[in-house]
Amino acid sequence: MTRRSLFPLPLAAFAATPNQLFAPSNLVAWCIVPFDAKKRNPEQRAELLHKLGFTKFVYDWRDKDIPDFDREIDALQKHRIHLQGFWTPYPMDPTRPHHTKTILDLLKRRNLRTELWTMLNPTKEFATLSQEQKINQSAAAITRLATEAQAIHCKVGLYNHGGWFGEPANQIDIIKKVNLPNIGIVYNFHHAHEQMDQFPALLNKMLPHLYAVNINGMKAGTKILPVGDGDRELEMLRTLVKSGYKGPIGILGHREELDAEESLTLNLKGLKKLTTLL
Repeated sequence: MTRRSLFPLPLAAFAATPNQLFAPSNLVAWCIVPFDAKKRNPEQRAELLHKLGFTKFVYDWRDKDIPDFDREIDALQKHRIHLQGFWTPYPMDPTRPHHTKTILDLLKRRNLRTELWTMLNPTKEFATLSQEQKINQSAAAITRLATEAQAIHCKVGLYNHGGWFGEPANQIDIIKKVNLPNIGIVYNFHHAHEQMDQFPALLNKMLPHLYAVNINGMKAGTKILPVGDGDRELEMLRTLVKSGYKGPIGILGHREELDAEESLTLNLKGLKKLTTLL
């Protein structure tokens, strides 16, 4: 009889291979709707995603797109593309106008179970608060959102977009304070240039909470680069592979001056090249 070890295997023992982690079926199209020189409509956008081999999509809408919410869902379903997430900026001050109810009503009406990728919009006095007060105020807002999301079987992904809320340590403290099962983290390379040196340590802390990782070319002083055009993303991808992370990988169309097909293709080609080096 084989004795079971008292010590758990390291996460690397459970790591996906690069070909598994970066397989087309695990890639998520992101940052497309407002960053497309051709300004595609929902049907055209879904056709493009299908053409490029995407099966997952996160909806990065703007106010002008609100009347097309149902058309977007119709087009995605027609082309069998899973709605992995829905951009949901949310105010700490509940009296400020926002579109969360419209989003939640849509998801409930269409019976969609997805993730709300959320950046908190701070109150005017937020910068003057103590760290404990910032955590408490943020946790109160996320509790409101996560409770509503939980009622329709959706999750909330805390989205790093710079500033205090974009620090993984603060996000983890918020998650612990809220203590609900449907809250995690969406980590963006392109909003974490100042965290490149700390990425291995940060990833280790974020790993139990990670819903998605959105990748990008990484080079000091340059925010938006295609995957493969930076000088740091290869080592970051190696760290990601070794960590045991197996969740979705976001591919950006975040180049406003380009046709979304061109920007997505640049990232896909760059990722394919780097995968051979992992």
